[in-house]
Amino acid sequence: MSPQPPARSYGPELQVLNPATEEVVATVPAATAADVDAAVVRAAKAQTAWAALAPGERARLLRRFAVVVDEHLEELARLEVLEAGHVVGNARWEVGNVRDLLDYAAGGVERLTGRQIPVAGGLDVTILEPLGVVGVIAPWNFPLPIAAWGTAPALAAGNAVLLKPAETTPLTALRLAELALDAGLPEGLFQVLPGHGPVAGAALVEHPGVAKIVFTGSTAVGKQVLAKGSELLKRVTLELGGKSPNIVFADSDLEAAAAAAPMAFLDNSGQDCCARTRILVQRSAYDRFLELLAPAVESVVVGDPAAESTQMGPLISKSQLARVRSYVTDEPVGIRGKAPEGPGFWFPPTVLTGVAPDARVAVEEVFGPVAVVLPFDDEADAIRLANATPYGLSGSIWTRDVGRALRVSGAVRAGNLSVNSHSSVRYWTPFGGFKQSGLGRELGPDALAAFTETKNVFISTEGPAQ
Repeated sequence: MSPQPPARSYGPELQVLNPATEEVVATVPAATAADVDAAVVRAAKAQTAWAALAPGERARLLRRFAVVVDEHLEELARLEVLEAGHVVGNARWEVGNVRDLLDYAAGGVERLTGRQIPVAGGLDVTILEPLGVVGVIAPWNFPLPIAAWGTAPALAAGNAVLLKPAETTPLTALRLAELALDAGLPEGLFQVLPGHGPVAGAALVEHPGVAKIVFTGSTAVGKQVLAKGSELLKRVTLELGGKSPNIVFADSDLEAAAAAAPMAFLDNSGQDCCARTRILVQRSAYDRFLELLAPAVESVVVGDPAAESTQMGPLISKSQLARVRSYVTDEPVGIRGKAPEGPGFWFPPTVLTGVAPDARVAVEEVFGPVAVVLPFDDEADAIRLANATPYGLSGSIWTRDVGRALRVSGAVRAGNLSVNSHSSVRYWTPFGGFKQSGLGRELGPDALAAFTETKNVFISTEGPAQ
């Protein structure tokens, strides 16, 4: 019998590093299981009062929250740069996304209606009631906007929210909770619980007082969340990994496709579940596409994320840097950009060519600035390659043929596709994946309903029996 590995111990504090310099910028107390339990009690009390508010009042407070976020846009963006290494332009967009999502969710409060269903002998209506306390477990790659994807619609639907940010990026979440109080949201309604996943995260998932978990992260951990949540029949939404294809047909605008391809996998240093890291190019256009792609990749500016001209910053941590390197060590590099040397978790933009379609780097999620370029012969071959992964989150299709765009969009097994672009996420359209990329959908017009329970009420119009 093999010996059991020693149990890992978790310290009482989280250490936040600046990934561009490796300097410690903050230490934050780590929540315990007891802290989670106490937070659930506070949240349940606050939720009862919040759900009892008139819908217009709840909407007004959420709109005020959006205004306060906008007033602190630059502060929050700089905090995101500091703890996550995001380039400042992206960070500003992310804060704006939180603001806009709060506004959008507020607009749904007074439109969260049930139905009247025709029945004999009475009136039948459905009522959408809030679930109660919702746990949101947010990732480190987009700590602020993804936290809001679950938080905003859950609050709008009348729930309380307990947010557990990633261990490496708790600062923006903590500040967001302070701004919620400044905006007038009730104490205890939106609480942030920084902590270790196996401690605070597990306590949220396993707590009987938490009605739903919204988890964004790796597929492996997502499966654990689903298994634990199922023991309590807890509702779970999962947004997990991806290995998204960027399909370039020979009839497409090759110049436009090549110009757009770099940031489709280099945005946020490739730490994006939607990153188009498998570039599939029709064989007759393969060489020309690579000729166009090389200067586009090599010209990407990698450096200080606080500088306005920077297009790509560092990876989040030393362990993530080691992970990315492990995928590239033995593979042929076709194109490589530049990255700073010295302190910081830097890795250059990298494109691999001559890689086997079933190579580890071609099928697993690297979560770094690395893409592979694979040739295909025809439409059927492109679809086969696109679907040859356990993931199905997003993807792009480049072609001038409208019929082909529709056929391929219908055949690729992914939740979010773009034609002649790389757009995946809008707060007013649904987002989520097929296969091992997740369960459920976030955002869009149905987001609030995902945080409700449907109650059916029948009212007899017939008098009592004589």
